[in-house]
Amino acid sequence: MGYIFDAEDAKQYEKWMADEKNRAVLDLETRLMASMLRPVCGESLLDVGCGTGESISPYLGKGINLTGIDASPAMLEIARENLGHRVDFHLGFAEDLPFSDNAFNHVSLFLTLEFARNPEEAVAEACRVAKDSVFIGILNKHSAYVTQLRVKRFLVPSMYRKARFFSIGQVRQMVFNRLGRVPFSWKTVLQFPGTSRGPCFHIEAGGYLWKSPFGAFAGIKAMPVPRFQAMPLTLKTRIEQKGVAGRRVASCHEYNRETEKDENGNYR
Repeated sequence: MGYIFDAEDAKQYEKWMADEKNRAVLDLETRLMASMLRPVCGESLLDVGCGTGESISPYLGKGINLTGIDASPAMLEIARENLGHRVDFHLGFAEDLPFSDNAFNHVSLFLTLEFARNPEEAVAEACRVAKDSVFIGILNKHSAYVTQLRVKRFLVPSMYRKARFFSIGQVRQMVFNRLGRVPFSWKTVLQFPGTSRGPCFHIEAGGYLWKSPFGAFAGIKAMPVPRFQAMPLTLKTRIEQKGVAGRRVASCHEYNRETEKDENGNYR
């Protein structure tokens, strides 16, 4: 990870989450994620950059094997306090996941790329350990909210001072660089940041504007597709018969049958 949250960051995040408006924002974001990433009972889900566990909490109690990994000991300590043993937590980096290939059915990176040391390598690692789907949640670089945030972070102390922001197109390219042109989809929410109730919020919650490219939070889903490389095989039977115009050439099968006759004209 490029920026690792310390104890003070963890406290500030918990304070931020205590605000009702911010909880409503997170609810919209996780609702979008749930609409795209649909693990079923018995499957496994890895949350990369799990933080305090807020992004994996919606899947608790649904029979899904949950694993979280984060580079911040402070954030993991809060996650363990909040979620206990219902999630298997690990300390580690998004760019070097300590799991085998295809170890999980689904992998999510929820607001993780912004703080990764090497975002494309983090995406590559997520694709490596995922078998069925990868979900990537980002703060949309092309939204008005993120534009304001990018300016504000230089005026007011914020953890986002260390963040990098991406567009849907940039994430698509990262995925395609790793997997080729696999099935890829996206949706956005928070077209009206700062609203936690009223008509605008209900429009957001209803999903009517999820296909707008300008929402502050973009949810992206990629589905790894197994690819096989065909290798040419050498034809071991040598055919000396030459083709003549107007004359039928014996097939390899017929030629092999002819060469299998013994001296009495019988097939071996």
